[in-house]
Amino acid sequence: MTAQSVGSAAVHSIDHFALNVPSLEQAEHFYENFGLTVTRHDGELHLHAADNHRWGRLLASDHKSLAYLSFACHKGELETIRAQAQAAGADFNRDSSLKTGEGIWFHDPDGNLIQVKEGARTMPTSKTPFHVPVAQENQRGAYSRSEGGRVQPRRLSHVLLFTPDVLRATAFYDKALGLRLSDKSQDIIAFTHAPHGCDHHILAFAKSPAKGFHHCSWDVATLDDVGRGADQMGAAGYKKGWGVGRHVLGSNYFHYVQDPWGSFSEYSADIDYVAAGTQWEAGEYPPEDSMYLWGPDVPDYFIVNTETPAEETQA
Repeated sequence: MTAQSVGSAAVHSIDHFALNVPSLEQAEHFYENFGLTVTRHDGELHLHAADNHRWGRLLASDHKSLAYLSFACHKGELETIRAQAQAAGADFNRDSSLKTGEGIWFHDPDGNLIQVKEGARTMPTSKTPFHVPVAQENQRGAYSRSEGGRVQPRRLSHVLLFTPDVLRATAFYDKALGLRLSDKSQDIIAFTHAPHGCDHHILAFAKSPAKGFHHCSWDVATLDDVGRGADQMGAAGYKKGWGVGRHVLGSNYFHYVQDPWGSFSEYSADIDYVAAGTQWEAGEYPPEDSMYLWGPDVPDYFIVNTETPAEETQA
């Protein structure tokens, strides 16, 4: 990896995501047990992690889907990003009741609504330290369950979306928002990062017959927190998911918990980090490396797009 200057304008962080959900009551129960702080505002729910940033808006709907995804950029770069998005083929003319006067709004080639606004950085400026305690002789290595407390994610790490065309999606977000390819596996899955110093990915794409929201990922401090988070959700009745394991692409430890609508929230720890001004050499990996280094077998329901009609899923 070699240092280089950032060329065109690029977003630096995800500011928040907005998700349509069929039941705000179910959503409140799920995300509170996941460890987030959930508050009610004018008929919607807001999600906060330990950093107190509002990472999510949950909107009442008759089905689950991504309402929009909001990114933040540095002051003075918004108009450049607008021009980049227009040149990349973004649709600025499609109507949506969710559009506000803040920042710019457009639909991507899959029809996802995207906001970009000037805003504070939420992505860390360096890799967060990760420490696995090692007991010395005559020391106990683990604390008791009663001392563990509630697992509370520190921040949002990334979002993964389904798309009919992974390569088109990565090319669009590179040209429009300056998100760079981190790693991919054929046209099956791809991971992108921001060039200002970023986790291995803040936005990822997986192939499906239709667009859809697959998961939101939340950073926790330790491998124990990943495992204890799985227990925490199991005790609350959310036993379906995948993990504990470790990814190859991103290297993070993970456990995914299925929400009431078939998508997932992930506990994630110790993801790779790409420093600002660094040219990360994107890797091309075989499909067997695209999911995990170790862990339980991937359940069949993990890669199902529940927003896709059944006849398309089976095609």
